[in-house]
Amino acid sequence: MKNPIADLNKVFDSRIRLGVMSMLVVNDEISFNDLKQMLELTDGNLASHLNTLEQSEFIKVHKGFIGRKTSTTYSITDLGKQAFKAHLDALEKMIKKL
Repeated sequence: MKNPIADLNKVFDSRIRLGVMSMLVVNDEISFNDLKQMLELTDGNLASHLNTLEQSEFIKVHKGFIGRKTSTTYSITDLGKQAFKAHLDALEKMIKKL
């Protein structure tokens, strides 16, 4: 029997990164503060998980200004969409086999 978790993407092992990707799949962009509030995380905790996703090229960071205030938003990349879909497909396949 094949290893049931072999096709899962290790980047998505974290429930926080899974939550971030789930929100970005259904939204064009989400601000740092909205992610922090929805996932109930500290700045540092969220930032480290976002950095992991950015380094994997699964999300893109958009920095700008609203008036004089800085604004950071995130969007999912095409690679991120593909990787997340493949991960969800692998989860579904694993569940059906077990």
